[in-house]
Amino acid sequence: MIQAQALAKTLGEPAQDEAWLKAETARLRKKSILPLDHVSRLHDWLDGKRKARQSCRVVGESRTGKSIACEAYFYRNKPQQETGKKPIVPVVYIQPPQKCGSKELFKEIIEFLKYRATKGTVSDFRGRTMEVLKGCEVEMLIIDEADRLKPETFADVRDFYDKLGISVVLVGTDRLDAVIKRDEQVYNRFRACHRFGKLSGTDFVKTVKIWEQSVLKLPVASNLTSKTMQKILLEATEGYIGRLDEVLREAAIRALSQGMKKIEKSVLQEVAREYK
Repeated sequence: MIQAQALAKTLGEPAQDEAWLKAETARLRKKSILPLDHVSRLHDWLDGKRKARQSCRVVGESRTGKSIACEAYFYRNKPQQETGKKPIVPVVYIQPPQKCGSKELFKEIIEFLKYRATKGTVSDFRGRTMEVLKGCEVEMLIIDEADRLKPETFADVRDFYDKLGISVVLVGTDRLDAVIKRDEQVYNRFRACHRFGKLSGTDFVKTVKIWEQSVLKLPVASNLTSKTMQKILLEATEGYIGRLDEVLREAAIRALSQGMKKIEKSVLQEVAREYK
């Protein structure tokens, strides 16, 4: 009897380990929004633009974390809903599709605000969008990947600012700058710019520490802020926060899959080599 119980316990352990590993892997895949210093600075800047109802743009290289930071700003200013009343949505955040025309842009905004986008002409969609934005008391409209907009669509983007007094934020890479500078009227409305850069120096070290403590949360500390580990990470990521996130999450999952309780140097080197 005792032997049977011991055998059952032994047979049960792999299943428990497998379930724990599966849960940890799923957790490590989930998106995280963290209170980083450079993100807080962006949010403070956007607060000022929203209060002044000034339009602007947020520009930076791909993988610097612009999208997550701007999406986090929406979550910081969540919609308010009271029973029987229209929702109050201070901030709208959208990512338009590729080669986005005015009709597609209007549809994205209407659907983001949980209204039905009925069929009709571009003019019908325009009127419906203006009505919905005004009804929801929108103060700021953030358009991520704004370089996806067709050149002629920017005329309607200007109208959100001109006719409704909404602060419009265009987010993108240097391609966005090239697009809006072709039209002086557009460029003049979006001159104010916040540049989102790569991490370096103490900011990089600080961010790695936050990731280890708040995102990875492995059973044993990996000492990722040591000079050796920092050198590996910096060479692999070049200071891009998006790449840093990918490397650390993958290294953590790979370490756990190999039965480790922390990210060993060998595992980090193995993952980092794939990003060079």
